[in-house]
Amino acid sequence: MDDLNHSVMNIGTLGHIDHGKTSLTRAMTGIWTDRHSESIKRNMTIKLGYADAIIRKCKSDGTYTSREKCPECGGVTEPAMRVSLLDAPGHETLMATAIAGSSVIDAILFVIAANEPCPMQQTKEHLMIINILGIKNVIIVQTKVDIVGKEAAITHQKQIREFIKGSVIEDAPIVPVMPNMGINLDIIFKMIVEMQRPERDNAADPLMYIVRSFDINKPGVDLKTIKGGVAGGSLIRGTLKVGDRIEISPGIKVTKSKKEVYAPIVTVVKSLSNGTDPIDVATPGGLVGISTEIDPAFAKADGLVGNIVGHVGKTPKATTTITVKYHKLERDDIPSQHIADNETMILGIGTATVLGYIKRAKKDTVEFELKRPVCIDRDMKIAVMRNIAKRWKLTGYGTLA
Repeated sequence: MDDLNHSVMNIGTLGHIDHGKTSLTRAMTGIWTDRHSESIKRNMTIKLGYADAIIRKCKSDGTYTSREKCPECGGVTEPAMRVSLLDAPGHETLMATAIAGSSVIDAILFVIAANEPCPMQQTKEHLMIINILGIKNVIIVQTKVDIVGKEAAITHQKQIREFIKGSVIEDAPIVPVMPNMGINLDIIFKMIVEMQRPERDNAADPLMYIVRSFDINKPGVDLKTIKGGVAGGSLIRGTLKVGDRIEISPGIKVTKSKKEVYAPIVTVVKSLSNGTDPIDVATPGGLVGISTEIDPAFAKADGLVGNIVGHVGKTPKATTTITVKYHKLERDDIPSQHIADNETMILGIGTATVLGYIKRAKKDTVEFELKRPVCIDRDMKIAVMRNIAKRWKLTGYGTLA
């Protein structure tokens, strides 16, 4: 059995707005991931939501569930594996957040609602993300089948199968679910348990993407008891231990001049958490919270999102200039356009979302000047969004040239 203090994999939920991603996450974990006040007010996911689940197996009939008692027979269950779920927003204007989440995802629950034709716009764009990243561990979750009935749901499944033809997930399973009633969640859990586990390099220098950061101190707290900022994210490789000296890079802005200058933060890992329990060592896979000694004001309201964490002097060097080999996506809803010097694009680099200004473009090689520095690995794929008819659209991806 896996170590239940550590998640085996990160599972993202992708799909069009209001297709039921957050409801599915709650049904699987018991947690409503829209904690952000603006998300609650607008009843839509705006920032990346996250929740852990321990998948359990019934000792009597083998049913998979996240409950301690089997929903089928009421029997005792035993833990099988721990996973982390990342709930990405589906709205078109928030695609950059979904792209950020995809950089730490090992598998995907691709949510498609049966009460709307397939594909909807963000369904198309999220499939593009899956193709860009080459993620093959994908389960297509067909929601809202109770609204349309059996025959319409079957017709809709045929639409889905036609939509994914030719993609990296053309053979992905399609599972109809009713999350609020728990119907077919056991099938989803079983498929997750049987997925191929991602390979991890625990011996390498640690590298973690920050997807959330926050200040845990309540208003009016005594200065003597104030706690440092907390960074939440996922280790891609290596391990982190309590007491490690770490570097958060590119760090924080240190000037207020027109040209923004950033400096890395060096701090100490005061404690580690897997989301629910303290741990002594963080390993790749799953989400981890790092309590630090930094001023909590820097971590407040996701102020550290887009940074990476590693041992001091071992993180990729921050830069504001990158040269990218650009791969254009063929989209029937966007006219082919020439890339021009001085054009502004949005780039998704790890969990950083940054404006890039084109300095030079020659065929499919583009040199960008970035609004702020980023840290980038050689093998990382960069999502590229262009402003088409006053809307940001995912038009391609790039790798370092």
